[in-house]
Amino acid sequence: MADEPIDLDSALARFSELWSPRIVTTVNDYDVRVAKVAGEHVWHVHEDTDEFFLVLHGELDITLRDGAGTPAAERTVTLSKGSVFVVPRGVPHRPVAVDGASILLFEPSGTSSVGDRHDPLPDHVDATTGHVLG
Repeated sequence: MADEPIDLDSALARFSELWSPRIVTTVNDYDVRVAKVAGEHVWHVHEDTDEFFLVLHGELDITLRDGAGTPAAERTVTLSKGSVFVVPRGVPHRPVAVDGASILLFEPSGTSSVGDRHDPLPDHVDATTGHVLG
């Protein structure tokens, strides 16, 4: 854990990979992660934990399958810089950043970036529990 303040812009400047979160610090048993994102992630679900998103730069859309019906109805929330949103546990979702964005995630340590269930992974999506910020 850091014993000095962490500048998030400097942390983001230390890597270039997309959809590959870096752990900047921990709070109790939770990781604080930053990630650069562009294009589409995959549909995925975290069965046992909520997922917290804070947009640091750019804009992020999160499409959710949380409506009634089979298949579940979809809705999209749009997060601009400074916006926060929590995807409730058990809700399938897919983040998309058409023009790119930087985000901060707050999740229990060991949580996979692609959840417990997910669509097939494209090459640009890293399935990780977070990389240490190098």
